[in-house]
Amino acid sequence: MSPRPTTLHVPTATSRRRLLLGGAAALGTAVVGAGSASPAAAAPVRSAPAFLRGLATDWDAGTVRRWAADTWHSLVAMTDEKTGLPADNIPESLAAGDRSGYTSPTNIGGYLWSALVARELGIITRGEATRRILQTLRTLERMEHHTPSGMYYNWYDEGTGAVLRTWPSTGEKVVPFCSSVDNGWLGAALLTLTSGDRATAVHARRILSRMRWDAFYNDNSDPAHQVRPGGLIHGGFYPEEDGRPGGTYLGTHIGGDPVWLTTHHYDTTVSETRITSYLGFVTGQIPGKQYYALWRTFPETCDWSWPEMQPVGETRTYLGLDVYEGAYTYRGMHIVPGWGGSMFEELMPEVFVPETSWAPRSWGVNHPLHVRAQREHGLDEAGYGYWGFSPCADPFADYREYGVDALGMNPDGYFSDKEMTNYDIGFGDCRAGTNPNPTYGDGVVTPHASFLAMMHEPREAFANLARIESELGAYDAGGFFDAAATRSGTIARRYLALDQAMVMGAIGNVVGNRVIQRSFSTPAVERALRPVIGLEEFGAGLA
Repeated sequence: MSPRPTTLHVPTATSRRRLLLGGAAALGTAVVGAGSASPAAAAPVRSAPAFLRGLATDWDAGTVRRWAADTWHSLVAMTDEKTGLPADNIPESLAAGDRSGYTSPTNIGGYLWSALVARELGIITRGEATRRILQTLRTLERMEHHTPSGMYYNWYDEGTGAVLRTWPSTGEKVVPFCSSVDNGWLGAALLTLTSGDRATAVHARRILSRMRWDAFYNDNSDPAHQVRPGGLIHGGFYPEEDGRPGGTYLGTHIGGDPVWLTTHHYDTTVSETRITSYLGFVTGQIPGKQYYALWRTFPETCDWSWPEMQPVGETRTYLGLDVYEGAYTYRGMHIVPGWGGSMFEELMPEVFVPETSWAPRSWGVNHPLHVRAQREHGLDEAGYGYWGFSPCADPFADYREYGVDALGMNPDGYFSDKEMTNYDIGFGDCRAGTNPNPTYGDGVVTPHASFLAMMHEPREAFANLARIESELGAYDAGGFFDAAATRSGTIARRYLALDQAMVMGAIGNVVGNRVIQRSFSTPAVERALRPVIGLEEFGAGLA
């Protein structure tokens, strides 16, 4: 058994938030759903296939717009009145004094694209949207950042815009870090604004034009720090001092003073991090071949048998690189997995890029199958009665990565229940399974996962969300709470800026005339991205 490669992973959810509450640094087929049993029932609830009939779960655009308005209300409550910066999270009180006290580039980007959706849906006027966006952009323009790369640091005080160098709740030291994925979501928001809001486009373009995506790109030019052919994206870098001793090295990809680059790189294609690659391709700072340096799955050979499933597939060549088009087999489907098997990893980039239509033989197959797999896991395999699994606030603690273990390569798992029930069918003839037929416990669903799924299964996702609201009661003045446990009924009574922004982005694409995809995916962006991602044929499909 070979050791895990040093370029493997830091789970993407930890780049979103180190600790939640403080501490260190086309309509689908009819859904088979759950009945109306109490969420606190001791046994998993199951349903008749026709549960949509006779219940208030039929598609209704007016309800979706109500959800959007309440979600926007929570984002406004999180946002500082002077700086226009949203806090990372806020509890159900929605009180300004209860804001988290910190924010990130991802949160700021999420607020910006959410304002476009709120405008498109008529929740706020065009004038209010422009005023809010301009306030935030002006704060961004003056905020401290890494000047050579134009990249922002991970944590700021949302009340002042100052870089956090000590953690608000503990006083613990924070070493400023430039994250490739956090800056990627801010960059995506800025690019969306350049065509989505003409009144603020000049400011968005000014900030975006100074961002150097190649600052994160290891192109293998340094013999001492080689990665996969085609190059990979670093997790990020520390400009001021080494914040991760032993996990960094001094260097630079854009000249000037060296920084402490992370030795870990993002190397799987089903990941939120592909948005950073996309921005590099659009700007011409990263070559398209980098897309094909990423793993679809790890190899099927026995020396890679530490994941929980052996992939199937064949090798194809794109842009001069050989790609093993591996896929996992689950419930009669072949699906290209992510690292953790979460909806966030699979679908968040498609909020911006119409991957399904631009890459019909890869994402056009995989996205719908991933959604179907998540739905069948929650309703049929695990019997939770609800579905939609992704990193979120934990109803039982602070924050946790949830997912469908069978759709992830991580042997430690993003699990779908409180009990962390592991799914392991073994690795073919190389290794026997440790838990091929698991019994699941208290499943935890997060509404933002269903909103992302709504871009592919609108009726099924709507029905699921309607029941999360009415039966689990995971809803209040700020929209859906971040997560709910399906058996115990325990709710994470908190709103997270990024997760609420994913809700807004998905709604904007489903009932808001594709406002986010339209604004981001201009003809120039299409000319840069579609020829790259449209080449590929995944190993995904019906088994």
